[in-house]
Amino acid sequence: MKQEENFTEVLGGNQTFFFDTYAFVEIVKGNSNYLPYKDAEVVTTKMSLFELYHGFLKDKNEELGKKTIEIYYKFVKDFDEEVIKEAAKLKFKLNKRDLSMTNCIGYTFARQLGIKFLTGDKQFGDMDNVEFVK
Repeated sequence: MKQEENFTEVLGGNQTFFFDTYAFVEIVKGNSNYLPYKDAEVVTTKMSLFELYHGFLKDKNEELGKKTIEIYYKFVKDFDEEVIKEAAKLKFKLNKRDLSMTNCIGYTFARQLGIKFLTGDKQFGDMDNVEFVK
């Protein structure tokens, strides 16, 4: 599948979102505000899952981290060099916001795929193409 294709159109009825680390954490925690996204088509990157697993290690919950990675790894998609360049430009342009490299890549990748970036990260709350949920 070409990355330029719109995932929402390709996959039919269910909406597709790029899940960032914040979204995964809230879903695992059972945040009811994320219930509407339980049937969504998921796209993410290895970098987001790295952050997620790292967070579980910090919380001394490696077993939950392992289970979560098992569940969500099948949704990992690879991004191209254009995403790397555009994400670096975004991070440079919005330097004062202190955006993470991982989220800049995820946000840029979501835009390239024509899907929304699902997050509760306040740094992205006012940006276009974001599904902001606390």
